[in-house]
Amino acid sequence: MTSMHGERLQTAYEIIRGGARQLADVPAFLETVSNLEVHPALEMRALFDPQLELTVARAPGRLDVMGGIADYSGSLVLELPIAEATFVALQKDDMRQLRVVSLIDNETRIVSFEMPLADLERDGEPIEYDEARRYFNREATSHWAAYVAGVFLVLMRELGVRFNDGARLLISSRVPEGKGVSSSAALEVGTMSAVAAAFDLEVGPRELALLCQRVENLVVGAPCGVMDQMTSACGEENQLLALLCQPAELLGTILLPPDLAVWGLDSGVRHSVGGSDYGSVRVGAFMGYRIIAELSGLTAQQIGATVSISDARWGGYLANLAPSEFEERFAELPERLLGEEFLERYGGTTDTVTSVEPGRTYAVRAPAAHAVYENSRVNKFAELLRNHCEWQGNLEPESLGELMYQSHASYSACGLGSKGTDELVELVRAAGVKRGLYGAKITGGGSGGTVAVLGRRDAGTAVDEVARSFAERTGHQPYIFSGSSPGSAAFGHLILRRT
Repeated sequence: MTSMHGERLQTAYEIIRGGARQLADVPAFLETVSNLEVHPALEMRALFDPQLELTVARAPGRLDVMGGIADYSGSLVLELPIAEATFVALQKDDMRQLRVVSLIDNETRIVSFEMPLADLERDGEPIEYDEARRYFNREATSHWAAYVAGVFLVLMRELGVRFNDGARLLISSRVPEGKGVSSSAALEVGTMSAVAAAFDLEVGPRELALLCQRVENLVVGAPCGVMDQMTSACGEENQLLALLCQPAELLGTILLPPDLAVWGLDSGVRHSVGGSDYGSVRVGAFMGYRIIAELSGLTAQQIGATVSISDARWGGYLANLAPSEFEERFAELPERLLGEEFLERYGGTTDTVTSVEPGRTYAVRAPAAHAVYENSRVNKFAELLRNHCEWQGNLEPESLGELMYQSHASYSACGLGSKGTDELVELVRAAGVKRGLYGAKITGGGSGGTVAVLGRRDAGTAVDEVARSFAERTGHQPYIFSGSSPGSAAFGHLILRRT
């Protein structure tokens, strides 16, 4: 093996437990680790003790094919783990401190962070989440570390884990940030998977994903749903993860027919799940649910209750409300409502990670309607695919594409569209079925980010042409997401030893 400077390395790391699963990025990460000792940055050279083993986890980003922001309202979502992933290498440290080095921008930049584990404790007990958020928000340059150090705090608070050792972590991510493919969830899941393996913690994939959601909601302070973490942890290569977000019920996976494929096209408009647009739409949906619940005569206890999947009632999850019932009984929800007026009449919402600001006006009807109709669209999408796979019935991919176009329009109605994503969707629509492209939609939290494209498996040339046309019109050359890879649970973990 050679170093980044072309010289022959005298030492390298090899896998002594676990397998690469024929993933091309695994050998590349092994080379990164092996190059540490000759890296020009001193903090890289001194990160790991070469005499000790390393534990390595891998967690992919995700492409939201259908479902998106309806996850927090209890919708079914269909998610594809992408080929791009985050690697986390961890070595235990007998000093109770965290030392984190992160390689970003395709390993061209380095950021680092250090803290004593004692900073996560007060009088021998884990600190409160509010205090942790303040700690990581002290400086803008260290806010990113909340995604990593927050894993330790959540394990301490939720599972009672006592860390007698610290940890040194190397993070190498090829999941692009700000493109709506959940780089944050990949970082959280990769870190928690590495910590669980290195410290011999028994944490199942579903529980791990839910704990990672708590990292993002309570330590980072971003009001995301659970689909990102569940896909990164529980996803299967080349399959759509079917997740009913009530709160996180895995319904298995759905294979795409062999003649279909999904791509992602980056719009160049930076996306953030913590952005105000996403947060206000989420608040508006929960405001709508609270109003509907009272109009239905539910008590305060019933408003906060959840129902089983088979229950005909919709209580607890807005997505369980049928579109026909919504149109018949609740179509007159207010288009917009001042937070102060809502609080005076209803007191608050059932959402535990957002709050209604009195002086802010929120869209209510469109966010509530999106949850209802999107769940219906996703179920139709899944039913079409399942019927085709199980019964080999005729599948009209244009029907799948139309559902995606409807979802995209609904995002825009909520205020979560963007000029860049609209442009990409229109270019796909213009290329159309003749070029093998059936549908497209904005993904994840919206307000920019990536557009998911459904087409024939041999339509890669048409996708490239859409990207070129977009670049000519906007000056931004889209990154094209193509391919898939296993979630962290399917990948397992690696143990590396220096040779």
